[in-house]
Order: sequence, then structure tokens, then C-alpha cells
Amino acid sequence: MGDRRRLKRFLRTKLRSAGRQVEEARQAYESARKRALADLPTDDEGHARIVCRRHAERRAVDLDEEARPVCYDADHVDCRGCVEDIREGRIETW
Repeated sequence: MGDRRRLKRFLRTKLRSAGRQVEEARQAYESARKRALADLPTDDEGHARIVCRRHAERRAVDLDEEARPVCYDADHVDCRGCVEDIREGRIETW
């Protein structure tokens, strides 16, 4: 019985580790895909480096599935302009 338990524990540990690695790879792929979509410079953590039109400040932000900054507010004119600038490649970056 002891060998069977050790085997189960070993397999469970290895499967969890593999699952974590798959999730990390998926997240890295998604992040790279979003950055490539927007073609923006990034910091060491993969955040897009943009100058926020709404707050007139430098920001390092994540991008959502549509390459919009996560701080995007659809009801704010500056945010809509920022997304237009990102899509047209004329957003101010640092």
C-alpha cells in the first residue's frame, strides 16, 4: 500500500506542476500576442509603456484582449482617443 500512495502523490505533484507550467506559458503567450497587436514598447514585466491622455502621465499598463489599456473607460473621450492612437500607431510612449 505504501508504494501505491507514494506513486499517487508523485503523479499528483507532477500533474500540478505541469498544470502550472501550462498556465504560465498560456499567460506569456497572451501577453505577447496583445503587445504584438498593439506594437508598443514594454517594461521588464511586459506592461505597455504609454503616456495616458486622460491623466497626462506616463503609465505602464496591461492590455486587454482588444489591445486596450486595462484603465480604458469607454465613456471618456480621452480614453477613446488613446485607443484610436494605439490602433493607428501614433500613441505617445516612453
